[in-house]
Amino acid sequence: MRLKTRITELLGIEHPVVMGGLTFYGRAELASAVSNAGALGMLTALTAGSPEGLSREIARCRDMTDKPFGVNLTLLPTINPIPYDEYRDAIIEGGVVAVETAGRAPTDHLPQLKGAGIKVIHKCASVRHAVSAEKMGVDVISIDGFECAGHPGEDDVGGLVLIPATADRIRIPMIASGGFGDGRGLAAALMLGAEGINMGTRFCATQEAPAHPDIKRLYVDKDERDTNLIFRRLRNTARVMKTSVSDEVVERLAHPDATFADVAELVAGTRGRQALVDGNADGGIIWAGQVMGLIHDLPKCDALVGRIVRDACDLMRRCPVVE
Repeated sequence: MRLKTRITELLGIEHPVVMGGLTFYGRAELASAVSNAGALGMLTALTAGSPEGLSREIARCRDMTDKPFGVNLTLLPTINPIPYDEYRDAIIEGGVVAVETAGRAPTDHLPQLKGAGIKVIHKCASVRHAVSAEKMGVDVISIDGFECAGHPGEDDVGGLVLIPATADRIRIPMIASGGFGDGRGLAAALMLGAEGINMGTRFCATQEAPAHPDIKRLYVDKDERDTNLIFRRLRNTARVMKTSVSDEVVERLAHPDATFADVAELVAGTRGRQALVDGNADGGIIWAGQVMGLIHDLPKCDALVGRIVRDACDLMRRCPVVE
């Protein structure tokens, strides 16, 4: 059972489902499992730790799958400079199918990536940014609704409006992101004008996800109300799992004079990664979206993707006939 869209044709995948670029999770074990399921697995460049580490991770993933997979390259200002050019070169040398860029515009990397035949998917959280990215020359827009984990932007527009609003303004293929985890979501995204879906949190709740079992169980036990929006007053809103740590971040930043320095030790990436390894939900920040309200099991990736596509096809077949 297949759903053929411009996304499946462009990326050479069986199903119009893409794995989000996930910090910590975006390694060969999960990316290869997603690709083997007929979707597009995604390694996360910065999770590899270095350009050399990314080259090794690409090689590991290629050993685990003969299907297409991609790499997420998040472009953000940092205190310590990141060798983005070297990461880009490792991606090109690795011969991956696609790159998902996020953060700032990938203008300075587009010529090299596209010259190597790599499709560029750019993640946006607003219509205006999607329009700009299309003009810039990216191949695919991944549009993030307010429901998503990570950074949903500052406009607070949910997918039900954001997806069709973006479809009205761009011509290149679009992937819908934020709140997707089952066949109903895939069918709805296609009806709203997208040509595939991007799933992050849902793939974190799978057998192949490389986190502690106690962390994965949280995605099942919690629901759509169990997220916090942090960094709002800093104009860098992020949606994370509701825990004692994220509650503390929200409380500290509620103070009128609060700055990032007041929460830096709570949100440190090293602390969050250790929490995922140890299974300690209160050890650090854990990224999660409102789709937790739709997660009820911890399947293997092939079972999950197959179920989503099958259910979406069944739903669309049952649509009432207009006479």
